[in-house]
Amino acid sequence: MSIVTVLTDFGTDNEFVGVMKGVIYGIAPDAKIVDLTHNILRHDVREGAISIWRAYPYFPQGTAHVFVVDPGVGTRRRPIAARIHGQYFVGPDNGLLTPIIEDAERDGKPVEIVHLQNQKYWLEKVSRTFHGRDVFSPVGAHLANGASLEDMGAVITDPVRLNLPKPVKVANGWEAHISVIDSFGNMTLDLPAAALDGRTDVLFRLKGVAVSGIVESYGHKSVGDLVAVVDSEEYLEIAVVNGSAKEKLNAAVGDMVEVVFSG
Repeated sequence: MSIVTVLTDFGTDNEFVGVMKGVIYGIAPDAKIVDLTHNILRHDVREGAISIWRAYPYFPQGTAHVFVVDPGVGTRRRPIAARIHGQYFVGPDNGLLTPIIEDAERDGKPVEIVHLQNQKYWLEKVSRTFHGRDVFSPVGAHLANGASLEDMGAVITDPVRLNLPKPVKVANGWEAHISVIDSFGNMTLDLPAAALDGRTDVLFRLKGVAVSGIVESYGHKSVGDLVAVVDSEEYLEIAVVNGSAKEKLNAAVGDMVEVVFSG
């Protein structure tokens, strides 16, 4: 059984996602379609890129990921498909693959990307405003059916990349950033817990507030307390027990967080 995932910023209050799934099933009727999310903030390519990056390691090789956060649809931006870590990624060339490409490059793994040009893998009629339906969904379905990536277009080596902030090592710790805020208002930093080398004598400073130490889980503190934990992806996170750290601190993605060794 082949797997096709779908990620968009479309929401679910219209027919767009359902239509994309219909196209996929029409080409790959035995595929299993998995909705990653359709609640990416409208036009937020960075958020879409982080979501795909956090999700793909949990899928088997051969999975085709179709992602549509595409404010440049209908312009000169390229439609692309890639094979990275044994999985396929199909969507607009606007930076959505940045962290996945960086992962592969760091690990010395191949990155194969093609500019989608062979229209036999597209729908017959292609609109200027819905490439998720007309290009990306059919390409993802054909890849799930075993079609050759190399037959779909010309190889490219210059995909668009986002300029994502990186944590910076400083004398007494790190300068990190909020990279993800989930629906609970929990704020994940771009700093993996491993960067602390096992130390727990740390102070997190942001928005004029300090959070001391790291607890094992939210329930180890009282309701309403600000806490720091290691999230399920082994990254540092700031949260409020049974509340929203985002609201409590009026914080946003990209805000800097000082992570200071206090011992």
